[in-house]
Amino acid sequence: MTHRGLRGLFSKKRSREIHPDEIFLDSSNIQNFNRDQFEGRLEKPIPQKSLFFLGAFFFLILIVFSAKASSLQIIDSAKYKEMSENNRLRHDIIFAHRGVIKDRNDVTLAWNEFKEGRDFPVRMYTDKLGFSNILGYIKYPQKDTSGFYYTTQTVGQDGIEKYYDKDLAGKNGIKLTEVDVKGEVASDSDILPPQNGEELHLSIDARVQETLADYLKKAVEASNFDGGAGVIMNIKTGEVLASVSYPEYDSEVMTEGKDSDAIKALFENKRKPFLERVSSGLYAPGSIVKPFVALGVLQENIISPAKEIQSTGSISIPNPYDKDKVTIFKDWKAHGYTNLREAIAVSSDVYFYSVGGGYKDQKGLGILKLDEYVKKFLLGVKTEGFFEGPTGNVPTPEWKEKTFNGDKWVLGNTYHTSIGQYGFLVTPLQMARAVGGIARSGAMVEPTILKGEKGNTTVVSGIDEKNYKEVRLGMQDAVLWGTAIALNIPQISVGAKTGTAEVGAKKEYVNSWIEGFFPFENPEYSFAVVLERGPPKYQISSMRVMGDTLKWMVVNTPEYTGGEKADKEEIEKLEVKEGVGDGR
Repeated sequence: MTHRGLRGLFSKKRSREIHPDEIFLDSSNIQNFNRDQFEGRLEKPIPQKSLFFLGAFFFLILIVFSAKASSLQIIDSAKYKEMSENNRLRHDIIFAHRGVIKDRNDVTLAWNEFKEGRDFPVRMYTDKLGFSNILGYIKYPQKDTSGFYYTTQTVGQDGIEKYYDKDLAGKNGIKLTEVDVKGEVASDSDILPPQNGEELHLSIDARVQETLADYLKKAVEASNFDGGAGVIMNIKTGEVLASVSYPEYDSEVMTEGKDSDAIKALFENKRKPFLERVSSGLYAPGSIVKPFVALGVLQENIISPAKEIQSTGSISIPNPYDKDKVTIFKDWKAHGYTNLREAIAVSSDVYFYSVGGGYKDQKGLGILKLDEYVKKFLLGVKTEGFFEGPTGNVPTPEWKEKTFNGDKWVLGNTYHTSIGQYGFLVTPLQMARAVGGIARSGAMVEPTILKGEKGNTTVVSGIDEKNYKEVRLGMQDAVLWGTAIALNIPQISVGAKTGTAEVGAKKEYVNSWIEGFFPFENPEYSFAVVLERGPPKYQISSMRVMGDTLKWMVVNTPEYTGGEKADKEEIEKLEVKEGVGDGR
């Protein structure tokens, strides 16, 4: 073959496309071929079209994942959070039952009920009249906006509920609860059982309480008084049998706290339904202080029991500010000649002006001794315990100087103080405590609210028994024929004293009072009733309230009145007598 032919042959072989396998897949390489490392292979480039579709696929997955993540984190986060929280062991509160409150005869006054939608027992109260200010109300456990309790106790806000809150509240327990992802209880067990509150038995008799409240309400509304209060207490133990304040609020409305309009109306009510008037209401007493002044004048030998003083309807003394004029101090009527008993029975102002401050040839007790004797009976001294209240006030020269920018005491101030006016202020419960001291010859007991609880006793010193007897007889005469004759009920013997205190800037209103004790021969109970700030023509309203209450008691609760059960029809036939007085 020629040289050109050989070159052409080799040229054709060089120009032919050589397949990679012809180079790499030779016999020496086959044994060492490693597919995992792509050894011995030549990969072709991925087409652009495939890359596009692959990128689109992954982008779609990204969108779906993002959407799902947003749903989990934003839209359904609360649901999954709850599922997560529920899928665990949970410590739940077991709310204790608040102690039940009953009267002295086991009548239930406050109790608990379960209601749908409440984790804790709902507090319920009697619908009987006259109990709200005594029982009070509570505040329930509170939740925050997330549904978690930030307070876990019921807390007393007023009355018995507040004063005895520690006894009534009890202690909550704890329950261990296992719940699954669906929030369903898998198992539970008490690891700390609750301790329910104590049961309280009040000294109150619900029957007497409701009756006194009913008559008090009727008198207040019928005679247009601002309000009123009444109390009956055992003068040997201090146990309060009835304690009524009117108007009153609704304990359940205050406890629920949902009726904002009703609650607002209660707080804006000018008649003060939240004021517990028995122990916290301060009132000018008027003539109900006269028996205490009488004890002072007898003990100091200012006057003998038999000596008579004439009342012509008024007395006149020189005016301390104008020597050319006289100052007139009026009696509510001309009584003629009266001795001490009669003066108490008819409530003669002139008699007590004369023996209190002195007049003409009659020596007076004087303001300092008057202050001493009324304070012996704890007037102007606050009551203790559950019934703790304000001190009140007995006017004195020192008090006047402080109150009226240094003004000096004058004789007329003593006259007014002798009949319970001027700056004299007392609570109904102070008067019930004090008149109990007259009934028991100086032994006074602090009022209590729990059955079987005995109050502290204070014994008045320095007053002879004969003087107590003289004053008690005067109070008996007030019932038999005097100003308190509406309490002259055949089935019960009572000693009492009426009072009318003038109030208002122009003395255009009165406080109507009655105080006393029963049974007269062996006193067990004292009482005080006041009707607050009413028209002067209704001065005997308080006496009617107590008279109606006593008539009901001799029929329905003779165990308190000291006699046999009276016939209801006979009692209803009794007419209310006006007597010689108008309640002063």
